[in-house]
Amino acid sequence: MDDDGTRGGRGPGADRAPGPAAPPPPAHPPRVPHPAGSASAQPVEHRQAGPAPAIEQPAPGAPVDAWLRTPRPQQEPGVWRYGYTPPPPEESERVSDRSLLVGALIALLSALLLWSLWRNGYLPYRLVPLKLFTPGEWWNPGTSGGPRTIEGSDALTVYEAILFGLLVYGCGRIGNFSELFRRHVAERGQPFLALAAAVAAGLTQLLVWKETLPVVRPVLVLVASIAGGEIYQSQTVVNVIYGLIAAAVLWPFARLGRWRELIAARRGGGTAPAPADPSAPATTTSADQWPELRAAGWTDAADTLTAEVRTGRMNDVDVARLRHAWRLATRRPDRLGPLAESVLRTGGAAALHPSGHRDLPRRTARHDVLTGQVRIGRCADDPHNPYVRRGTGLALDPALLGTSLLAVGPPGAGKSARLVRPAVEALALRALAGQAAVLAVGGAGEPLGPDDAFDVVVRVGHPGSAHDIDLYGGTTDPDEAAAVLAEGLVGDVGSLDSRRAATVLAQLLGPYRAAHGHFPSVPELRELLDGTPAAFAGLRASLEAAGHHAMLRELDARSRQAGGPGDPAPALADRVALLDRPTFAGFFATGPDARPFELRALGQYPLRVRVDLPERGHAEASRLLTRLLLAQFTAITAARTDTSLFVCLVLDDATHAVTAETVRGIRRLRSVNAGAVLALRTVDDVPEPLHTPLLGAVGCTAAFSGITTWDGKRFAEAWGKEWVETREVAQHTVFADQPFTRALHALRKLVTGKAVTTDAVTVRQVEKERWSASELAYAVPSGHAVIRLANVDGEHAPPLLVHLDG
Repeated sequence: MDDDGTRGGRGPGADRAPGPAAPPPPAHPPRVPHPAGSASAQPVEHRQAGPAPAIEQPAPGAPVDAWLRTPRPQQEPGVWRYGYTPPPPEESERVSDRSLLVGALIALLSALLLWSLWRNGYLPYRLVPLKLFTPGEWWNPGTSGGPRTIEGSDALTVYEAILFGLLVYGCGRIGNFSELFRRHVAERGQPFLALAAAVAAGLTQLLVWKETLPVVRPVLVLVASIAGGEIYQSQTVVNVIYGLIAAAVLWPFARLGRWRELIAARRGGGTAPAPADPSAPATTTSADQWPELRAAGWTDAADTLTAEVRTGRMNDVDVARLRHAWRLATRRPDRLGPLAESVLRTGGAAALHPSGHRDLPRRTARHDVLTGQVRIGRCADDPHNPYVRRGTGLALDPALLGTSLLAVGPPGAGKSARLVRPAVEALALRALAGQAAVLAVGGAGEPLGPDDAFDVVVRVGHPGSAHDIDLYGGTTDPDEAAAVLAEGLVGDVGSLDSRRAATVLAQLLGPYRAAHGHFPSVPELRELLDGTPAAFAGLRASLEAAGHHAMLRELDARSRQAGGPGDPAPALADRVALLDRPTFAGFFATGPDARPFELRALGQYPLRVRVDLPERGHAEASRLLTRLLLAQFTAITAARTDTSLFVCLVLDDATHAVTAETVRGIRRLRSVNAGAVLALRTVDDVPEPLHTPLLGAVGCTAAFSGITTWDGKRFAEAWGKEWVETREVAQHTVFADQPFTRALHALRKLVTGKAVTTDAVTVRQVEKERWSASELAYAVPSGHAVIRLANVDGEHAPPLLVHLDG
């Protein structure tokens, strides 16, 4: 990480002195603070009970060590893992309050009626079960005969108490009193909950001691049968038994009213008990103690980093960078010693990025650099989304971007600000941590980030640009350069074969490089493609003087084929003419004074590169360059041998940039640890034969609000169908046979105006589109998008409706 892989000076902001960044807002992860400040931590996402859990923000000022110890459980693709808490179990279909109250009232009245019938002896055979388990001399003859002895009376008292308990339990279960209590009492919180429990407890105590509820006498009978009747001769024992009965009656209400918690909160200052402190003392195995260094024996280095974290001199990027540097050093044991010495000497500033920067100047999204995630939104509480995903954060990471992402939405839908820029920021942070390289391409003035957030900024057509674009991708092979350049120039022309165009370019690039040692500039290439006699004569003379006979044959072949039917040279010349404009004078140079940025450096160094294209005045030239950069990126990344660095290309506007060859290249990116982010206004910006191949080549797709039904149809087909349960209700008119019933039906029809019908319900499993074209076009609210994600391991998430709130 000592070289940025460029020729000439770096882009704007490269000469800035590295230094700690200012503390971020509380909603962002920790950064390097001012000497007297304290770092702030990224908010922890908590899940509340209910179908749509909300996100709570923690108190500002949480240190980096607490941020490090925050759990990040493994979840499905796209779940924001930082502080994730699983949702409560899904509730069954909610019963309306009216039905709940009516059901509870009916159950209560039924229980009272049943108990009244029991106490007044209207239920036959009510004593038969008791007589089966007790001596016969305790009872009078007959099935309805009452007790004859005192023992029979005591047995009947206990028997009635048991039956009363069973009746209360059954009434509570049938009437769903627990749900009634939870919904109308417990959800109101304290102190209403404690007060309601106290009122219920007082009423129950009154009914118990007035012996309306069979509690006191059965208890006294049981105690006497066990300990003997003589025990009641002591008034103290009687008082103790009464106290135990009162406490036993009071205990369930104290549990329901949470009196103990309320009393503890009042004693603690009137606040509810606080949750567990995430910054509690750490153990030697916690993340902020750097256990991997301690396990390897580098205790001094681990202590140094622990002190740096505790004192706030490190930020999240430093932590991720040093962890990555340590993982790389463990593969090369000879690097462990120098890395540990650098840590002891410079602390959190060890193994710095070549730019010397330790953070971005500004973040517009929430990042978790430890996992490489960037939070782009929140899954909406919508029936299309699975219950476990509703209310959870949605995030992107390299494992998802490695399958490439296609975002489609009209202008103003939020593609650039809410998806593209957060992805660029996340990749730039990963680059500062030494784990990724990013090439962001957009129009001049597009919100892809400030100049200070990039190592190289190429402003095509701007006189002050410190770098240039290499049309030939930094290669020295004429055939390879011709193939990529042909794809960029005429790859979108369906009537031209890119292979023939590559052959024409190779017949010119090879001889020119052999004669001059470099490839031709734009004006020279245009003259050769136009077949200018002076250009051909000068090139032929140079080849003859140098003795390049093989290249002379190539040039002669081009001369013979020029002007023939189907010759792609005129079309190539027309496209090159788009770059041969006064605005681009001095750009695309190839001589010794050239200053192009080599795209091949992306695969070797963790670079942050931004290319600004002049879309307003030169739209066709900008599309040509975008297409060329995409072709170069897919060709170069596919050919690299070291794939340890994740490389990503971000195209803020990929209109007319996708060709058949680049689609095949995008499909190969995931196998070489690379990816691409493509943003389109409509799928029709891609040639129609490539619609299906492109949607099949990318693993992640996003349909923003405002797309047309034609675009929605393509997404619906790509996302497939799922099995759902449908209910069909058919109403059939009821025809009565009896005169009285017919009269009742006629009266009902006269009153309601509707015939008497019966419902026939049919439930079946059918295949249905996850999102239909009409739903994608008209049911996606503004500021939302339907996003389908898949990672490089083959795991995928269904299309989710996401509120892009960052």
